[in-house]
Amino acid sequence: MSIQFQGGVFKLETRSTSYHIKITDQAYLMHLYYGAKIGDADVSCLFPRAERSFSPNPAGYPGRDFSLDTLPQEYSGSGAGDFRLSSLAAGHGAVDLHYVRHRIVGGKPALAGLPSCCAAPGGVETLELELEDPVSGLCVRLLYGVYEADDFFTRSAVIVNRGAAPLTLHRAMSFCLDLPAEPWQLLGLPGAWARERQPERQPLRHGVQGFGSKRGASSHQHNPFFALCAPHTTEHSGPAYGFGLVYSGSYACLVEQDQFDTVRCVMGIQPEGFSWSLGPGEAFYTPEAVLAFSRQGLNGMSQIFHRAVRTHLCRGPWAHRRRPILVNNWEATYFDFDEQKLLALARRAAELGVELLVVDDGWFVGRSSDTSSLGDWSEDPAKLPRGLAGLAEALAETGLALGLWIEPEMVSPASELYRRHPDWCLHQPGRPATTGRDQLVLDLSRKDVRDHVWQQIDSLLQKAPISYLKWDMNRHLTEVGSALLPPERQGEAAHRYMLGVYELMERLFKHYPQVLVENCSGGGGRFDLGMLHYSPQIWASDDTDALERAKIQYGTSYCYPLSCMGCHVSAVPNHQTGRVTSLKARGDTALWGQLGYEMDLALLTEEEKAQVRRQCEFYKRFAPVLHAGAFYRLPLPGAPGQLAWGVLSADQRQIFVFHMAPAAQANAPVRLLKLPFAAPGLRYRETSSGCCFQGTTLRYAGIALPPHPGDCVTTLLHFQAQ
Repeated sequence: MSIQFQGGVFKLETRSTSYHIKITDQAYLMHLYYGAKIGDADVSCLFPRAERSFSPNPAGYPGRDFSLDTLPQEYSGSGAGDFRLSSLAAGHGAVDLHYVRHRIVGGKPALAGLPSCCAAPGGVETLELELEDPVSGLCVRLLYGVYEADDFFTRSAVIVNRGAAPLTLHRAMSFCLDLPAEPWQLLGLPGAWARERQPERQPLRHGVQGFGSKRGASSHQHNPFFALCAPHTTEHSGPAYGFGLVYSGSYACLVEQDQFDTVRCVMGIQPEGFSWSLGPGEAFYTPEAVLAFSRQGLNGMSQIFHRAVRTHLCRGPWAHRRRPILVNNWEATYFDFDEQKLLALARRAAELGVELLVVDDGWFVGRSSDTSSLGDWSEDPAKLPRGLAGLAEALAETGLALGLWIEPEMVSPASELYRRHPDWCLHQPGRPATTGRDQLVLDLSRKDVRDHVWQQIDSLLQKAPISYLKWDMNRHLTEVGSALLPPERQGEAAHRYMLGVYELMERLFKHYPQVLVENCSGGGGRFDLGMLHYSPQIWASDDTDALERAKIQYGTSYCYPLSCMGCHVSAVPNHQTGRVTSLKARGDTALWGQLGYEMDLALLTEEEKAQVRRQCEFYKRFAPVLHAGAFYRLPLPGAPGQLAWGVLSADQRQIFVFHMAPAAQANAPVRLLKLPFAAPGLRYRETSSGCCFQGTTLRYAGIALPPHPGDCVTTLLHFQAQ
């Protein structure tokens, strides 16, 4: 059993971690411990009671040595004596949550309308803790999913109005976690369009620190993931906590260090602009959060997330299959293409080992620029005289499958759909609508709008054998409001929009499970655990420059596995940075995700074509091993700007290593790269050089990185056990 209840204490255990919760004498849920496995140890003694001036005492408590303001809690209320970050706020009164009952169930219940980790494969137990505010009747069911074998927990909350009057939620976080006083450091993944997920680590200070999104999407600017670690934590050792939100809309990640240096973490839907009306008997489901702890440093934490995503979050036939190598026509042609150009690109791609052609933006009527026609999803006969079906038939003769770009959440003001239904976009009455990229956002909180969008998607997939969809979203939400919601419920619009997106993507998953969906939002603007429940890969960034992309993939790896990163080789000079890098560097970088090409292949030299063939062959052979293995970031002390990482295969018999040196250095020192994950008892051969190494040599001494004349030089190594 991974969940036990003894003497008023709940003990949740995974393979290497423990999570303890105690019911206090006042029926409050007290957080005791989360960290390395401690078994049956009673840690209640770690929290002696003491009077704290200006920390109030609960009603009816006979002394002054107990206060919600100092109690480590599992889910904090508001207005009842705890002045720290609250998890829940409702109405205009206090929320004071008391333990009522619990149950332990096998498996894991689904969250209505929301993505979440699945129960299979592997055993999962769920603890349900029921809390209630005795005055308002507001009930909270805290859900703890215990993934014993894969070493992580999930948390979410179901909020139910059991009172006689309606209540309005103003804040509904997914979890609360109180940690003891230690000098924690906060690691987040800030960024911007084309430079997403750049790791940033800083010490906690007194007060509230955090980040989030108010954009209606998880965003390029921040990511719904953060980690807490000790100052001495490295990639390979030391404690590290990771928290990831399974949600794709506006969110908040907040950390507070209080007056006694204890730390509270809360994470969930962005409270600003949010409200939700709960009638008697109605329930609200918060998004799920994934919690991971490792004593093996940040790499250990990341590997737990990678297993969780690959095994329990991604679903369907593509979750564990090698994805096809694609060529996307966007940077090859932009809007200037027709069937003949596409077929010429496909024939060249087929000769090189590519398996799928993706027709990007511009295939539908009226779309010769990005200023019009979103919402009018019918083939342009001038570009595709035989339609998508005819194009797919011609592609099949080359050996390539057909993929298609769509942006179904958007509408152009210059479109037939908008002219017929101007009220179908998100808007606020009497307020002019802000445009982004000359487009508006469809109100997917409305069933009639969702049904129309689904009819369009279904029609496309019915008329042509489309194997892949690139689902794009190229602007964020403004003037968020819905014509079908009354004024007092407009605070629900943003979350209802997100639920509408999930409903559409679930329809797509259930009706067309064989279609590979790659999510995209201006590149990596919605790269989150929520989207991975519906699409097993996400376009990592619009920036395809090898140097910048290596940084982005490095940062992304803190939470997300290689198998979910869409990575393309593009032309040079790069269209985002203007940088010229070698085809080898571009290929070496892209091989660590889902490989694709985005360029005019007719411009390649014969030597470059040979390189592309080798890249495709490498990917087809080794991608399953790379994506299922254990990923390690490999720091290089004394080599600023240089990046390195590696993968150890599941059977420990293969090692793959990547190194990038961004800038040449005259008379450079020899850099030794240690591979601390190499199996000590094995002897490895590096396949390109033929050199052999003991596993202990790779672990403790390392390998000498080859000299790298020139800028942005990459090294790709493959070690095979003998």
